[in-house]
Amino acid sequence: MNDPVRRALVAGHADFAAGLVSAVELITGRGSVLVPIQVKGLCGDDIQQLLYETMKESGVRVIFTDLQVGSCTMAARKVLRTLGEGTLVAGANLPMLLDFALSSNPDIAAAAEQAAERGRVAVSVHKGGGIPA
Repeated sequence: MNDPVRRALVAGHADFAAGLVSAVELITGRGSVLVPIQVKGLCGDDIQQLLYETMKESGVRVIFTDLQVGSCTMAARKVLRTLGEGTLVAGANLPMLLDFALSSNPDIAAAAEQAAERGRVAVSVHKGGGIPA
């Protein structure tokens, strides 16, 4: 059996990326389409270099990050500017990555946009008796 094509990086603080990719693997068996990037103890320049090298080696042009204005997102923006191509989705969550991993859309950027929408609508607030607000 051939290994699935790596389609995106998932970058985040501490064990964020590894945890999400592990959950995607457990639920779908397709965690290997995502490359976890953990940035423990790295400065912004080191994160940028790690993302750049990983993207160049893998050919991946989609990055999911944990925080809108975090160090991973800032580094990813610089990398995409340097490469002149790619898609960044900040604020990644599990429903978003499940949607992306299961997508058969050959347009990776469109698959990332669809996944981002799925991630947005998966957020809800429940009050009192557990009925959505």
